[in-house]
Formats: sequence, C-alpha cells, structure tokens
Amino acid sequence: MEKVYHLVSEEEAGIRIDKLITTLDEEWSRTQVQEWIKQENVLVNGNKVKANYKCEPNDKIVINVPEPVPLNIEPEEMDLDIVYEDRDVIVVNKPRGMVVHPAPGHTSGTLVNGLMAHCQDLSGINGVMRPGIVHRIDKDTSGLLMVAKNDLAHEALVEQLVKKTVTRRYEAIVHGNIPHDFGTIDAPIGRDKTDRQKMAVVENGKHAVTHFKVIERFNDYTHVECQLETGRTHQIRVHMKYIGHPLAGDPKYGPRKTLDIEGQALHAGVLGFHHPRTKEYLEFNRPAPEDFCRLLDFLHKRK
Repeated sequence: MEKVYHLVSEEEAGIRIDKLITTLDEEWSRTQVQEWIKQENVLVNGNKVKANYKCEPNDKIVINVPEPVPLNIEPEEMDLDIVYEDRDVIVVNKPRGMVVHPAPGHTSGTLVNGLMAHCQDLSGINGVMRPGIVHRIDKDTSGLLMVAKNDLAHEALVEQLVKKTVTRRYEAIVHGNIPHDFGTIDAPIGRDKTDRQKMAVVENGKHAVTHFKVIERFNDYTHVECQLETGRTHQIRVHMKYIGHPLAGDPKYGPRKTLDIEGQALHAGVLGFHHPRTKEYLEFNRPAPEDFCRLLDFLHKRK
C-alpha cells in the first residue's frame, strides 16, 4: 500500500478533503477518494475524518492508497489497423469511439483487449490494466498510438516523450476563424476547479505547450494542424478552448451547436519516434477518418 503525504497550504484552506485529494493525482476520482475516507485510509493530523471535512492550513494529510484490484482482462479478437510492427513496437491507428485501456467497470472492447489477442508479448511496466500502453489518446479522438512489446522498448519510448523528441501532429476542426496562420499556446493545465471531470488552464497546472498552424478557413470554422510539445490530458481540446476556438463536436469543452460528428473533430495523423533498439527515426502517417473528411467536404461546399 503506497503512502502519499500532503501539507495543506493557505490557498487550499476551506476545501473539502475529498475534493482536495482528487487534485493530487488526476487519476483519482472523487468517488474513489470518498471510499478511501470511509475505509479510514485517509488521516488528517493522525485522525480519521469525514469526506466533507474542510481542510485547515498546515493540516497533515496521509493517504494510504490501496493496491489496485487486479481485473481479469480478456483478449478479444478485433480488426485492428496495425500500421507497423516488429519485435519491440506496434503502431496502431485507433478508431474514434474506442477506449485505449480497461478501467474498473469498463473491462472489454478496449484497444488493450484487442492488442492482447493480436500478440502476447506486451510490456508489463504499466501493469495488468495498461500493458504496453506508452501514451493515450481520448476515446473520441482517432489516430496513431505507439505500443511497447517489451520493457526495454517501453522505457525508451517514455524517455523520448519526457525529452519531447516524439513527433505528434493532429488535425482538428475548430469553431471560429483563427486570424493568425501560426501560433503557440503556452499555458499550464490542471483539473478544473469548478468541475472535476474537466481539465482547464489553471495557475498551478502542469506545463503544457501546443503549436498550431491554419490549414484552411471556412468562415465560422478553421481546419488546423496542432503539434504537441507536451502531452497533458485533453491538451489540444483545453488549449483551443482557452484561445476561444474549441473543437467542433467536443461534448466536454465545445458549444452545443456544432458540426454533426460523434465526439471532437480531432485526429492524430502523424507519429514519429526513434526506434528503441535501432535508434532509427521512424515516422508514420494516417489520413483522417471518413466522418472527419465528410465534415471538411460539407464546409468546402458551404464555402
């Protein structure tokens, strides 16, 4: 059982303990934290508390994080779009609507289920829930992902992500007419303080940088290419909303009145990295899916 320690700051005073703890790790849900509190896995100044306890300055919080309950993740035969594969790495083109890895309550139909049926040798660094997964893209974002087949490859690919040497370029359709041909958004991202299910640009968030360039303008929409320098949760979606141009179809960060597409119009079309064993630079391209292209055709005809 992992122990996590936190000293409450002046700025955090008055926040409910269950809410505060979810800000310490983006993968901890409020429901999960409330259960830990009930099980007395959370102590404040050595004492058990209730979930609605309001934190005070200099409170010493100790969280005993339970070991994750192992789930039986079953291989499932799927028609995966494997772009590249060797003994170390798989590059797969994930369709829109597919979740990358299992989670409690959602253990089937994910990319990991399909990969486990495709090959037995995935790296174990991320454990039973996320074997081989080096980075993620959202359920309703399509495009290229690299997957590690062994721990050597996994560590090498993660190191490249940390050093920002991986090429990740996305196509997106956003609301509004972006006046600048090129731009860089350098704004920190963290949990939205008013809605824990969302991310937002926040003062004490994690460093996040997105570069963009305009491909084509369509009056009230713009077709853009975005290149990630960092890889924060929902980064492109949050950054484009931040500059007043949310993604078309985005149910979480965009307006209700939008283009007819299931989920955000975002496609990870270009992925490049150095091979973990040979060190050769590899770059892969996949065109945007049919529904994305259909929107572009509609905007062209309307233009």
